[in-house]
Amino acid sequence: MQIGIIGLGKMGGNISVRLSRHGHEVVLFDRDQAVVSAVHGRSEKSLEATGLQDLVSKLNAPRIVWVMLPAGKITEDTVDTLSGLLESGDIIIDGGNSYYKDDIRRARTLREKNIHYVDVGTSGGVHGLDRGYCMMIGGAKEAVDHIDPILSVLAPGIGDVERTAGREGGHLDPRAEQGYLHCGPAGSGHFVKMVHNGIEYGMMQAFSEGFDVLRNKNSGDLPEHERFDLNMPDIAEVWRRGSVVSSWLLDLCANALTKNETLSDYTGQVADSGEGRWTIEAAIEEAVPVPVLSQALFTRFRSRSGNNFGEKLLSAMRFQFGGHIEQHLTEKKHGSEVSEKKE
Repeated sequence: MQIGIIGLGKMGGNISVRLSRHGHEVVLFDRDQAVVSAVHGRSEKSLEATGLQDLVSKLNAPRIVWVMLPAGKITEDTVDTLSGLLESGDIIIDGGNSYYKDDIRRARTLREKNIHYVDVGTSGGVHGLDRGYCMMIGGAKEAVDHIDPILSVLAPGIGDVERTAGREGGHLDPRAEQGYLHCGPAGSGHFVKMVHNGIEYGMMQAFSEGFDVLRNKNSGDLPEHERFDLNMPDIAEVWRRGSVVSSWLLDLCANALTKNETLSDYTGQVADSGEGRWTIEAAIEEAVPVPVLSQALFTRFRSRSGNNFGEKLLSAMRFQFGGHIEQHLTEKKHGSEVSEKKE
């Protein structure tokens, strides 16, 4: 198939390359033309575009355009511009982390022009090029079915993940085992991804607090005979091997701790994305108690006014799975002064 990709950052660029590796032709655009050229050089089947109109002109009808931009005004403006350039039967995909209520509104507006809108909550971070992307999709069945050849090659596939007993028989969607799922109408994909990220906050917070307890078992505030000098990298590693808490997030903890057990490269100031806040807002609207998710979000707020080891581990996990750089300290060659590289 042929698809236009707008926004070639950490994920958009790799999505373009993965699609081209599987035989799809990608038309590339980013406001930084140097980035366009760089992704073009990595993509086996690709064309460069100089603007949105140029991108649309290079696509065959029915056109498919994937927008991979930060949530907010830049995505809103891009979708609005595309709505004036595309025609009946064309498809706009928002693969970023837009607010699901914005998706519902956009889909309703575009439906008046018979342009399809599909929201794709995309998880996989900087590793998605090789691992594939877990995708949660919202939109009309007709549009989602049409772009299935694109979604199926972006998804990780069943791989070596053990199958869940009882899924045989055809009563459940087989695409879920492949790592992508049509969740429902427009907005549902980003809603499921939003809650996914809220859960992620809670899981990351649990690991961070647990390792903080382990590290402080050697505290001078404890009786000397009750102190343990525990090895953080080794504990993370042994938990990866058959433990019930083994997970990709634990893998990231082990990687970070093995490289630097004290995590001195991180200040522990942890940012929060919109999805964490939106998950709490949805829980309030639904009157659903979410104390763990709420506390995980509030802890990120607190991290910006004084940090502990657990918050440094939170920051280390974010850096590894998503390439998020937040107050990552770099020691200068001479002297003890440090500089901050902000996101």
